Amino acid sequence: MNIIKFITAGSVDDGKSTLIGRLLYDTNSILDDQLEAIKKANRKNDDGTVDLAILTDGLKAEREQGITIDVAYKYFQTEKRKFIIADAPGHIQYTRNMVTGASNSDLIIILIDARKGVIEQTKRHSFLAKLLNLKKVLVCINKMDMMDYELAVYENIKTDYLNLATKLGLDEVDFIPVSALKGDNIVHPSKNTSWYTGPSLLEYLENVEIKTNQNKGWRFPVQWVIRPQSTDLHDYRGYAGQVLGEGLRVGEEVVILPSGQRSRVESIEFDQNPLEYAENGASVVIHLADDVDVSRGDIIVSLDSPADTEKNLEANIAWFDNKQLDVQQIYLLQKHSKVSKIKIPEILFKYDVHTQEQLFDQTLGLNDIGKVQIKSAEEIVYDSAEVFSENSRAIIIDPRTNITVGAVIFP
Repeated sequence: MNIIKFITAGSVDDGKSTLIGRLLYDTNSILDDQLEAIKKANRKNDDGTVDLAILTDGLKAEREQGITIDVAYKYFQTEKRKFIIADAPGHIQYTRNMVTGASNSDLIIILIDARKGVIEQTKRHSFLAKLLNLKKVLVCINKMDMMDYELAVYENIKTDYLNLATKLGLDEVDFIPVSALKGDNIVHPSKNTSWYTGPSLLEYLENVEIKTNQNKGWRFPVQWVIRPQSTDLHDYRGYAGQVLGEGLRVGEEVVILPSGQRSRVESIEFDQNPLEYAENGASVVIHLADDVDVSRGDIIVSLDSPADTEKNLEANIAWFDNKQLDVQQIYLLQKHSKVSKIKIPEILFKYDVHTQEQLFDQTLGLNDIGKVQIKSAEEIVYDSAEVFSENSRAIIIDPRTNITVGAVIFP
């Protein structure tokens, strides 16, 4: 059984939390005590039914205001798949939370209110989906019940979004008309949309195929160097980490980056048991045939598919801090477990999320997205988002406060 990770995004009150609650409720994925708790929460819909959005609104402030503030994660499974759901906030001031949730997702579900159509946050979240190289975009046109399930409403919004998708270069886009409140096309096909012949949301999620990266290699960021230096394990030297990509095998020729040293995978172990092959996502310990210098933060890669290494490079950035980016300040760039001192001496341009145009503005503030020049004190090992998305992202930390102030995507 495979796992699919998806995030819901959209503007405020588009029904993201309600959609997830309805999906969980109609698939019988809510525990009895959870159901009892939301019934006692005293938050009702206009028709007197239980407000299922409470399932993902875990913070007190969220329940009081009826909004989502932080990313909430839910898990459920069917006979075909397991699912990890991230419910992202819709307010513009919480865009950083949406970026956090989307960075680990395979698919993004963008909700559009049938009464409003494509609006600013639709454009912003779609733009972020492109920057993060999400493989699939599913547009759920919600609240169709408030528009009498009219086909013309659905088609007009679909046309508007396809125009936006074309501008952004989003190729894999699908559409479903839904009512999260009433349950139309969430788990079961709706008689109210007889003109729609596609799958329900659940059927779509169970069968959608997510394209993998075009690369044929793998990456192994070293999380820890295991060297007991005991009498019993005098010669033991292992490198612990998680496999990214298609997986690695015993006997493969490798390169350690950024040093460029070469070796061979002598053995792989998981829980002290030997493996011949470690698949994508596996947390293992590998042993190399040669006594080479490998440290925490280094990345071991396939000889046939090496990554790039640069000290000076350009990258897209989403800014999270209330304080503007300071081109004079030293920041920390963390990529996997590697932390490097950097400066961002130049803001090349800022993106206009409405028009997707490049604005030559020398400031980058909260929730702005732009392209910058990065200068690092040491080599950064990276891939472009198009080639190997798992190795194309990093965060920027302010060393004075230890706060994450930005997210980096290498184009």
